[in-house]
Amino acid sequence: MCELVSATLATLFAGGGAATAAGATAGAATAAAGFGSTLATFGTLASIGGTLLQGRATASAARAQANQIEVQRQEEQRLNAIQDQRVRAEFASQIRDQAAQIGARGFSLDSPTAVFLGQTAAKELAFQSQSVRQAGQATQRELTGTQQALRARARSSVLTGAFSAAGQALTAAPKLFPEFT
Repeated sequence: MCELVSATLATLFAGGGAATAAGATAGAATAAAGFGSTLATFGTLASIGGTLLQGRATASAARAQANQIEVQRQEEQRLNAIQDQRVRAEFASQIRDQAAQIGARGFSLDSPTAVFLGQTAAKELAFQSQSVRQAGQATQRELTGTQQALRARARSSVLTGAFSAAGQALTAAPKLFPEFT
């Protein structure tokens, strides 16, 4: 560009006349159009690259969230198992206390009342344990669903970025490469 400006100025100051000045001006205009076209090409390429990078960044963030949910899901599973063990231990302790109280009152542990109380306590233990496990399974399903949605969002972001970039390239192609149209 500097060479073109220098050549144009040299021609004007050398007394080349109006025809030479007009030719230099036309050459400068052609060079400016070429420079503008180059800038447009770079701008289009930067836009396409930005679209691809945005899609990848969104996908990366979604995958990171899905990984964090996996950690949370595993922790919830461990906590649920501990809670279930505690509920069972608590009920087992209550059943032992109840059996001791029945024995201390002089009842036989194989009497119908003692057996009924033991069966009732065992049913309550099973119910509470099942309740804890069901709550844990519901949490697991919810976290797994969220994870799957985030992984789908990651795939979608990459595809959206790629298709948007391709669309930008196809839209800009006639302007950038008029010789192919």
